[in-house]
Amino acid sequence: MADTSQLVSGVAERYASSLFDLALEAGSADSVGAELDRVQAMIDESSDLKRLITSPVFSAEEQTRAIAAVAAKAGIAGLVGNFLQVVASNRRLFAIPGMIKAYRAIAARHRGEINAEVTSAHALSAAQETELKAALKGVTGKDVAVSVTVDPSILGGLIVKVGSRQIDTSLRTKLSTLKLALKEVG
Repeated sequence: MADTSQLVSGVAERYASSLFDLALEAGSADSVGAELDRVQAMIDESSDLKRLITSPVFSAEEQTRAIAAVAAKAGIAGLVGNFLQVVASNRRLFAIPGMIKAYRAIAARHRGEINAEVTSAHALSAAQETELKAALKGVTGKDVAVSVTVDPSILGGLIVKVGSRQIDTSLRTKLSTLKLALKEVG
């Protein structure tokens, strides 16, 4: 049986790469990235939209009509609007979140940046995000594009993933480590 995460990743990479090439050619790589961020925010906020992109129940025509209506209502047109319709008509909406993530990575590489995925217990202020970017730049030697996810279950601290490295300073992990240490002692 095929590994579906690899399949989605491969599909996402190909579509994102094609979109980035078109955006670069049109001189709108940054604006396309911003529009894709809006699409991701809409998916995160709407369970109905999430169901539309993940459910195999909807036909390609239904998905195409629905995504066109959502894009029109949100004011997403041009390259991203057309891209969403092509993805829907090819029955690849399930891979949209992966495509957006892959687009961000490709755009960051193009700018000479590296991506850092940060998980925090609460939203970071602009000053905290700037300080984090500066600290990561000091460690990596490159400009860093930070993608912050809020997860209150980590209680405090940060989990930072840069490439294949992960730094976990979350309170949840520290408490788990302490719990294990206490079990070993007792």
